[in-house]
Amino acid sequence: MNQSLQLALLGAAAGAAGTTALNAVSYVDMALRGRPTSSTPEKTVEALADKTGIPVPGDEDAEQNRVSGLGPLTGLIAGVGIGGLLGLARSAGWRPGLATSTAAATVGALVGTNGPMTLLGVTDPRTWPAKSWVVDIVPHFAYGAVTAAVLERLDH
Repeated sequence: MNQSLQLALLGAAAGAAGTTALNAVSYVDMALRGRPTSSTPEKTVEALADKTGIPVPGDEDAEQNRVSGLGPLTGLIAGVGIGGLLGLARSAGWRPGLATSTAAATVGALVGTNGPMTLLGVTDPRTWPAKSWVVDIVPHFAYGAVTAAVLERLDH
């Protein structure tokens, strides 16, 4: 297996670990503060279906169930994909320290998840209060820290 593919796969595995950390931090926050789950992933799937003209198939119940499954899958895909991209960057010679890798993974996750939601009009981060930014950044930072640390460890 060539080095680029190997590092992309290691990055994807690190991204999966980071995604697990992001989800865990989010669920702990929900449990501690009693806040509801975010509906933005599902709204993003619905907006994407509307924008592309590709409907989510099924009767009303089946369609809603599919949207409920597809919403979280978009986050998993983003997390694994961003990890894979970090692995590819390593294979191209970009090997920063852990703090820089953490920052890159964190920013990548924020842009990779919030970017599509913003472009589709599901949310507008410019209007978020500080508390919403904290609620969003903390789990994404957990993603970045775990993804960077796991990739660093797997690559050595």
